[in-house]
Amino acid sequence: MSAFSFLAYSSAALALAGCFQSLAGAALLNRFRRQERRPVTFKPLPPVTVLKPLYGSEPLLEEALESFCTQDYPAIQLLFGVRDHDDPAIASVERLRERHPHLDMQIVVNPAVHGLNRKISNLINMLPFAKHDVLVISDSDIHVSPDYLQHIVTALHTPNTGLVTTLYAGLPASSLLVQMLAACQINHNFLPGVILSRYLGRQDCLGATMALTRPMLEAVGGLEALLPHVADDAVLGRLVRQAGHTIAIADCMTWTTVAEQSAYDLFSHELRWGRTVCTLAPAGYAASSIQLPLFWASLAWLFQPHALWACVLFFAVWTIRAATSFAIDRAVGTHQLWPLLLLPLRDWLSAAIMVGSASGTRVDWRGQTMHVAPHTVPPPTTSHLSPEG
Repeated sequence: MSAFSFLAYSSAALALAGCFQSLAGAALLNRFRRQERRPVTFKPLPPVTVLKPLYGSEPLLEEALESFCTQDYPAIQLLFGVRDHDDPAIASVERLRERHPHLDMQIVVNPAVHGLNRKISNLINMLPFAKHDVLVISDSDIHVSPDYLQHIVTALHTPNTGLVTTLYAGLPASSLLVQMLAACQINHNFLPGVILSRYLGRQDCLGATMALTRPMLEAVGGLEALLPHVADDAVLGRLVRQAGHTIAIADCMTWTTVAEQSAYDLFSHELRWGRTVCTLAPAGYAASSIQLPLFWASLAWLFQPHALWACVLFFAVWTIRAATSFAIDRAVGTHQLWPLLLLPLRDWLSAAIMVGSASGTRVDWRGQTMHVAPHTVPPPTTSHLSPEG
């Protein structure tokens, strides 16, 4: 067997394995969405403080924040944190105040930076104003359904649960091609991969939602324990597991705004995410290349361009990939068909991101340049925050 034949057959095997992973992920996601409709049984519902660190204006920001203002929940405090008095996000919050005057809503403006991670610094500045012991930390671009907090609190009160997180899908802010490609990565690669890994026993914390009690946060070292790390969600998850507690996924879906305006924005965003994951779990990140079956199928065809089986394999994989992607899109509430034509391009772009992620450590995040590096998570220690942060 020639070297090209060996490479073609190896690529074909990876493409078929990727199809199986895609089918399994789509099936598990559909089962998850059916479970989401189960009634919430935990009563009484305790008061909750939602912490929203903000930075500048974003597409659909006001819509995302308003989804937290319309929760079917008895007692909520909404805390919004910014670093500057002239931050454009303040105007969005003020409009929400006018539309929802009955809500306990507060803006915390504090420029203090406590360490490397500015998002965590923002949260440290906000935390002294939190009135309740159930804390829900959520990114600014997350959209939720009205029963979101009910599902979060119900999951948090299951035995031995220390942290609750949520799955999230990509919601394009417009019909821009670059936003469709970014949403494809989240919905067709990341989302089924996460739910399949969860089924296989992994417990990861996803930064879209990090919900825990104040005593639990203090027991793992407080927000200060997260300051040196770019991947604060992964570190918090490790600390909670080290303390002997589990991470639950709430029975609800959330959506993150996909707002990239250019190919550079897309590449920069995904490279930041890829380099962070590659640093935390290099073996797992490399193994995730199985999520790119069209990339492997096209390689098989390139290695054996005159072989009929390679051509048939490519279009068969594309058909399977399109069917599972369509099933995922329906499950998360999107119904556009034309992005399915972009799946080969999306897989090749993801492969390029993976190569770039393995060849550098610099990431750019909201105007801040950082370098990710391997790190160990220290054992949890008790930490109490003062009103001064």
